[in-house]
Amino acid sequence: MGGRSEWDRRRFLGTAVGAGAVAAGCSAPPGRTADAAPVSENDRPGDRDWGLRDGGADRAIEGYADRVSVLPGESFGLYVSTTGGPFRAEAFRMGWYGGAQARKVWSSGHLPGAAQPVPDPAGPTRTVSAAGWRPSTRVSTRGWPEGAYLVRLTAGSGEQRYVPVTVRSRQTAGRLVLVNAVATWQAYNAWGGRSLYHGPGGKADYAGRSLAVSCDRPYDGDGAPLFTTYEQPAIALAESLGLSLAYVTSMDLDREPHLLAGARAVVSLGHDEYWSPAIRDRVTAARDAGANLVFLGANACFRRIRLEPSAGRDRRLVVCYKTDWPHDPMHGKDDAAVTADWREPPHARPENSLTGTLYESNGTSAAYVVAEPGHWLFAGTGVTRDTRFANLVGTEYDRVDGGSNTPRPIEILAHSPLVCRGVRSFANSAYYTVPAGAGTFNAGTMRWVESLKGDGAHGIPPATAAFTRRVTENLLRAFAEGPVGHRHPARDNLDAHHPYAGDPIWAHHNLW
Repeated sequence: MGGRSEWDRRRFLGTAVGAGAVAAGCSAPPGRTADAAPVSENDRPGDRDWGLRDGGADRAIEGYADRVSVLPGESFGLYVSTTGGPFRAEAFRMGWYGGAQARKVWSSGHLPGAAQPVPDPAGPTRTVSAAGWRPSTRVSTRGWPEGAYLVRLTAGSGEQRYVPVTVRSRQTAGRLVLVNAVATWQAYNAWGGRSLYHGPGGKADYAGRSLAVSCDRPYDGDGAPLFTTYEQPAIALAESLGLSLAYVTSMDLDREPHLLAGARAVVSLGHDEYWSPAIRDRVTAARDAGANLVFLGANACFRRIRLEPSAGRDRRLVVCYKTDWPHDPMHGKDDAAVTADWREPPHARPENSLTGTLYESNGTSAAYVVAEPGHWLFAGTGVTRDTRFANLVGTEYDRVDGGSNTPRPIEILAHSPLVCRGVRSFANSAYYTVPAGAGTFNAGTMRWVESLKGDGAHGIPPATAAFTRRVTENLLRAFAEGPVGHRHPARDNLDAHHPYAGDPIWAHHNLW
């Protein structure tokens, strides 16, 4: 937050090169609605071999697309660097596909490959951009359905990496909208030695971080670390339900004022931290028009950003000065556009007026504790009051704040005691409704989507996946039907939990 040292952030949690493995416990699809559009796509044969078999050495192969999203039938440029000679590219649409969770829609054959340089950081923002790389090929998406895609690059020597691309929806009316959080992906992307968090010296090198990061570069790690960790498991579940889905990215929401017109619900996936004013205003307007909102993580809408053109390409630069906001060129000219945390000066708008909860801190690991077992979202889970799910809360978490920005009526559904940075506090899942009938759910923990895999990561028992999958199914089915508050108005229970209107971590105020 403004005026404080940067918090110790984990860039992604436990993601290995083999993150594409089929989720445990997902051997058969849940029930489907008979007439939903995605069913025919997910009835096609899938391809279980979509994961990475050989990560290889750093820089063995890597690449990026010159567009984060395209409409069906449009093309994008693929820019690849490899030390392994000729390479191949294959595109996989992520979905359900009988549990395979992906379908291959395109492959390139062998393409010439060569190593391309890691550029030096440029300008006072220390931005790393590979826009000067030579293009490797142009990829047409003709015949590709809307959806989230992973392009898998395979070097001649066998090493592999991903390149994520979204084939976006032209309109979202009557559909449940899944948002790929591209701005957040880039904020954490340290390819070239710099992210919005640190410079080449690692976590201790906060002063060397970028103040603006470019989409014109590969992602580090497996090439799509935040997508494979925080988004893909939820996409597989959503598509298994046969709902009418739309796909967009955070960049699309910033660019297109009316993209959410008529949407049934908007789903922010597991890590969606970086929002521009346009994104926030458009999601808020959609809620106020009756679109339900889902936040399947924590720390959503925490940083205010600007999206600017880069190398002549629209919205390819994610600008966020954070604690250096007094040096933002917009300071004193348009304070509402200054890229500080949303809750901080010079134009504070705490995020909980939209999300229902406030991001509090990291890192912690604690049991998720059910507070309202009779709530409709918990139907079919068999939980009782104080049912606990070990380690489901972490490493970042949200809490319902009792201040004036808290939406009412609001229900605290889970009230989970924890200790973070030596202070006793709580994490909350919460649900609120507004007069237009829209409902908003916030899971309040970064581990919700990860738990859907049931793979035991972070010490979360595999059986917990049955709980989080069922709650998520209840949520998505109900939210996809339209303004859920007309059927399930929130029953305010805030006062019963004696909320603390402030940040107990930074105030060193124990809550229990």
